[in-house]
Amino acid sequence: MTTNLLDVQEALQAKGFDPGPIDGVRGRKTIAAILAFQSATGLMPDGIVGRQTLAKLIPGTDPATLTLASTIPWLAEAHRLLGLKEDTGAGSNQQILQWARDLHIAYDDDDVPWCGLFVGHCVASQLPREPLVRNPLGARSYETFGKKVAPQPGAIMVFWRESEDSGKGHVGFYVGEDQVGDFLILGGNQGNAVSIIGKPRARFLAARWPITALPATGGPVLAQVPGVGNQVEV
Repeated sequence: MTTNLLDVQEALQAKGFDPGPIDGVRGRKTIAAILAFQSATGLMPDGIVGRQTLAKLIPGTDPATLTLASTIPWLAEAHRLLGLKEDTGAGSNQQILQWARDLHIAYDDDDVPWCGLFVGHCVASQLPREPLVRNPLGARSYETFGKKVAPQPGAIMVFWRESEDSGKGHVGFYVGEDQVGDFLILGGNQGNAVSIIGKPRARFLAARWPITALPATGGPVLAQVPGVGNQVEV
């Protein structure tokens, strides 16, 4: 049995904290309700339903049953967006442009690489108090984001592109690694879409974690994604 976001929303509503629609989506009203509940019950208001928040919100529930949307919400948001594509031709995907507007970034063409924008959206929309990097569009900017961690599910992974000293790069989220240690990355602007691809460990620069999130306690995950297998970018 799992404790999902619907359970959290129902519990918040029952305790008088309006999470908005009971729809299993971690939107702004749900985040605001979690923050309000935490503040009202003497907890650190971080917007994350971890062990302590769960104990007060749904007493007697095993924290091990919490789903990804509760514990690593930025990764859950990235999974929710899997398959989203940029528009081909002269147009741009308005959802991608909206992410930029939400982050107050001048950006009007999804032909401009948007892997950093995707990461910025996923983090900022789920962790509203998290300080972002100065240039969320720049993949290599995330080398200094948050705090350093070991590669694990949800870690923000930064890679170099062309050469290590080119200043160019790619950024996305760790979802696993294959048997030879190359990484499976969920990210934006991967084949002009939000997708999961393989990235070589040889190009790895940094793994980072939001400072306002629950502590990183995971580790490497051996995984194989259908359609990706051992196909790793070179």
